[in-house]
Amino acid sequence: MKQPILGIVVPCYNEEEVLELTVVELNGMLEGMEKEGLISPESFIMFVNDGSRDRTWPLIAELSQRYSRVCGLNLAGNVGHQSALLGGLMTAKRHADCLVSIDADLQDDVRAIREMVLRYREGCDIVYGVRSSRQRDTWFKRTTAEGFYKIMEGLGLRIVNNHADYRLMSRRALDELAKFTEVNIFLRGMVPMLGFQTGVVYYERLERAAGESKYPLKKMISFALEGITSLSVKPIRMVTAAGFIVFAVSIVMAIYGIVSNLIGNAVSGWSSLIVSLWFIGGVQLLSIGLIGEYIGKIYREVKRRPLYIVEKELVPAVRLDKAEQSQHKTDLEAQQDAESERVLPALY
Repeated sequence: MKQPILGIVVPCYNEEEVLELTVVELNGMLEGMEKEGLISPESFIMFVNDGSRDRTWPLIAELSQRYSRVCGLNLAGNVGHQSALLGGLMTAKRHADCLVSIDADLQDDVRAIREMVLRYREGCDIVYGVRSSRQRDTWFKRTTAEGFYKIMEGLGLRIVNNHADYRLMSRRALDELAKFTEVNIFLRGMVPMLGFQTGVVYYERLERAAGESKYPLKKMISFALEGITSLSVKPIRMVTAAGFIVFAVSIVMAIYGIVSNLIGNAVSGWSSLIVSLWFIGGVQLLSIGLIGEYIGKIYREVKRRPLYIVEKELVPAVRLDKAEQSQHKTDLEAQQDAESERVLPALY
């Protein structure tokens, strides 16, 4: 079988503390697989800068000069993890036969990439990296994560348990993913919709190598809500069902009240009335909020705004000939000099 060109796409947001460690780990993994004859020497690593506020992008540009496999994609602003990842995949697929997406924090074991490539060579178009256990997680995170996957399954969605965004996809699968034109994206639910032959590689989740998590509780809740409402209309149907249930209960209570008055057992009081009002009011507010969430998504979809805007792309140097590599290095140095000239006046 022809050696495939493997690209590794790494979305980054304020990852300057861990970036060099990530390059060393991923570059070493690619070199090892190249020596085994599993991948092409033209394989590369693409870092996607998602509007970072630290030195992430200048560091990516610097690393691209030191490592021929390293290239970068600088987005014009912060668009969020899913859009940044999609932007990296759609850009990198032009240069590769298959792509692996992985976060920059090194919590996903990079050794699983080799197993993914082996599954790809066996004929799999999509290979999911799945956590073998959640023992390292806190009780709260483990419980909420398991609950999220159960909710998704209960809604009838095709989703892989304990799988985040650590996966391999062939160019054929990526070409089909590019046909999904929605603005509200949730890749963990969209990728299984593609079909194709799939495989699974299990790995142990590691501790973060450096820096802090970019997914606090607030973002995790928002991400879960985005996933549920982007892929299913069942929550709307559940609201409709709840409306029928509340209506049926109200009829029963009305009959009970009439009968109580007729037999003289009615007790004056306000507790039941207040409880009923609060209950019905809560259901109504929840329903309006949920419907508003879907209307908001429709609002975003009809605008058809781009998910991301590319400001600068550093092409993989390993795919250039010697003359092009020399010119590429010269261009990078000129770009860095220009950036330094813009920064220096601001320091004085």
